[in-house]
Amino acid sequence: MHFLVSSRKLTHLHKHIINSMSRMNVGPVRAFNMMREILGGFEEVGATREDFKNYRKKHNSSISEYDAQMVVDHLMRKKEYMPNFSCEYITDDQNCLRGLFWADELGKKNYHIFGDVMSFDATYRSNKYSMVFVPFTGIDNHCSNVTFGAALLGSETTESYVWLLKCFLKAFIKQPQVVVTDQDPAMTKAIELVFKESRHRFCMWHIMNKLSIKVGVRLCNCTDFKKDICNIVWTDAISPEEFDARWKEIIVVHKLEDNNWLHDIFGKRESWIPAYYKDELLSGLMRTTSRSESENHFFGQLCNPRSTLVEFLSHYETAMESQRHTHRKNDHDTRFTNPELKSLWWLEAEAAKIFTRTTFLDIQQEMDMMRKLMCQTYYPVEDDFMKYHIKDWTQMTSKPFEVMFRQSDMTIYCECRRFESFGLFCRHIFYVLRQMDIREFPKKYVLRRWRRDVVPNSSNRNDDTIYVQALDDGGRVLMRDIMYANEYILNKLSGNMAELSLYKEHVQSYMQKADNVDFVPPPPAKRDRFGELTGTSQNDRLPIRVPLGYKTKGSGSHKRIKSKQEEAIIKAGRKQKQCQNCLEFGHYSTTCPEPPQRNKGVETANEASVLSKTKKGKGAEAHPQSNTGGSSTRVLRSRVNKQ
Repeated sequence: MHFLVSSRKLTHLHKHIINSMSRMNVGPVRAFNMMREILGGFEEVGATREDFKNYRKKHNSSISEYDAQMVVDHLMRKKEYMPNFSCEYITDDQNCLRGLFWADELGKKNYHIFGDVMSFDATYRSNKYSMVFVPFTGIDNHCSNVTFGAALLGSETTESYVWLLKCFLKAFIKQPQVVVTDQDPAMTKAIELVFKESRHRFCMWHIMNKLSIKVGVRLCNCTDFKKDICNIVWTDAISPEEFDARWKEIIVVHKLEDNNWLHDIFGKRESWIPAYYKDELLSGLMRTTSRSESENHFFGQLCNPRSTLVEFLSHYETAMESQRHTHRKNDHDTRFTNPELKSLWWLEAEAAKIFTRTTFLDIQQEMDMMRKLMCQTYYPVEDDFMKYHIKDWTQMTSKPFEVMFRQSDMTIYCECRRFESFGLFCRHIFYVLRQMDIREFPKKYVLRRWRRDVVPNSSNRNDDTIYVQALDDGGRVLMRDIMYANEYILNKLSGNMAELSLYKEHVQSYMQKADNVDFVPPPPAKRDRFGELTGTSQNDRLPIRVPLGYKTKGSGSHKRIKSKQEEAIIKAGRKQKQCQNCLEFGHYSTTCPEPPQRNKGVETANEASVLSKTKKGKGAEAHPQSNTGGSSTRVLRSRVNKQ
C-alpha cells in the first residue's frame, strides 16, 4: 500500500523535518533514513526517498532568482525586531548583490570584551555563487574562538574590503588594537585606510610556510638553515637588536645575501616578528591566522559549496548556536567544578577562583615551572624597587631575566614581557611572589577578559528566540513546543506501560477528533509555503539579483598548482624521450638544439630499417614512378655489404 501514489504524501511534519535537517547540512536522503529508523520502517514514513529528494529540489528551484532578496529581507527584519542588530548590503549597477554584512547584539557584547585582538580571513566555496565568506574572529576567556560578525563578498578587491571594514566600524564603534591577516595586498591597503589606529600584523605561519619554496628545498632539508631561522623567529625571548644581528649572521653563513624575498620580509619584520611587538598589550595572543582557519573549518562542517544563500544563512545561524552553546558549557564547568590543585600555595587557590578553567590551567603550568628556576642575585634599586636576576633553564638564552618588584603598591615587571604579550603572569614573576610570601593575587594585574564572570550567564542566551516568536505566522514555535512535549512525556513514561497505554488512547482519541474537523484551510501558494518553512519570504518587487560571474582569488583554475618539487618527482617517474641526434633526454631530434650529426650506429640502423622496408614492398620495376627508390635501395645494399 505504501508504494501507491494515493498512499504517499509529504505532510507538514515531513517538510519541517527536511528543512530542520538542512540547517545541519543533512540532505534529504539522510533525513529520510533518520525518519525510517525513528518510525520503525519504510512503510511507516508515509513517503519515499524520491519524494524527499523531489521536495528539496522544488524548494531550491522555487528560490531561484529571489535567493539574494530573501536573505536581505530576512536580515533586515531581524534589524527591525532586534534593535541592536546591524545589517548592511551593497549592490552593483545591475542590482546584483556585491556585499552583505551582519552582526547581532551578542556578537557586539563579545567584541567589547574580547575585541582587543581580531583576525579575519576570506574563504571561498561557501555557496554556489562563489561569494567569499569573511568571519571576524577573536579569542574568548576560555581561549576558544568567538565570532563577532560575518560578511559575504562577491569580489576580493580593496574597494570591497574598505566597504566591509567601514560597515564593521559603524556597527562596533571602536577599532581593534591588533588585526591579524595574511599578506593579501587588498586587505593590507583596506586596513591602512580604515583601521588607522590598529596594529596590523601578518600571519607568521603563511610567511614561514613559503621558506622552502623561496630559498630552496635542499638548503632547508640538508642544512641547519631552517632550524636557525625558526629559533629566532618564533621566540619572544630575544630583543629586536639581537634578532637583527642573528638574522644577518644566518644570511651571511648560508650565502643568501642576493635573495630578494628574504630581504623583503626582513624589511617588514615589525609586522610579524614577536621580538618587535612584545611590548604591546596582548600583542602575542594571536600570531597567526590559525583562528580564522579553524573558524573556516568549523563553518565548513555545516556548509557546502552547492548551497543557496538561504541555506548558507541557516547553516551560519546553526553554527553560531553551536559555538555559543560551547561557550555556555565552558562557563558552567568553570562555575560549578573545582580544578585540582598541585600545591598548597595561596596564590594557586586564589587564581582558581578568579580565572576560567582554561586560563587557570595555563597559570598553574607556569607555577609548576618555578621548580626549574634559580635566583642568582637580588638587590635594591631606585624608587623602592627590588631587582631579581632569575636564571631560567628552560629558555634558549643564557642571560638571566630581570624582575622588578615593589611591595608597597604591588608593582611588578619582568623582562620576558609575558604579561604584556598575553595578559598573564610568567613563571619568573611567580617565583618572586613566592619568595616574598605574597598571599593575595595583585588585583591590577587581573585582566577583565580572563575572569570567569566577565560574561554574565544571562547574556549567553540566543536572542533569535524572540525574533522567531515575533515573526511566527505559521505556528512553527507551537509545533516545536508540541513535539518537545510529546518527547518529554515519552521519556518520562518509558518504564510505565500502563501510563503509556493511557497516553496512547488519549492521542488516538484526539486523532479521531481531528478527522471530524470540517475546517480545511485553503492550500497556500508554493512560494508562501516554502517561505513559511524557511522563515524567509519573496517579494514581488524587482528583487536583488544573485551574484553571477564573480571569480574569487581562492577559486583559481580547476587544476591544482604543483610545486617545483612535485613536478620534479612526477618527471622522474615518467619515461623520458631520447634524442637520436645528441642522445640526450627530454626532446626529440626534430627539436634538438644541436646541429645534425651522422652517427655511425644510428646510420647503420636507419639503413637497415630502410632495407627491410624495401624487401617487404614491391620491386621498383613494377612501379615506374619508383625508379629513384630502387637506385637508393641498391646503394644501401652495397653499403651494408661493405660493412
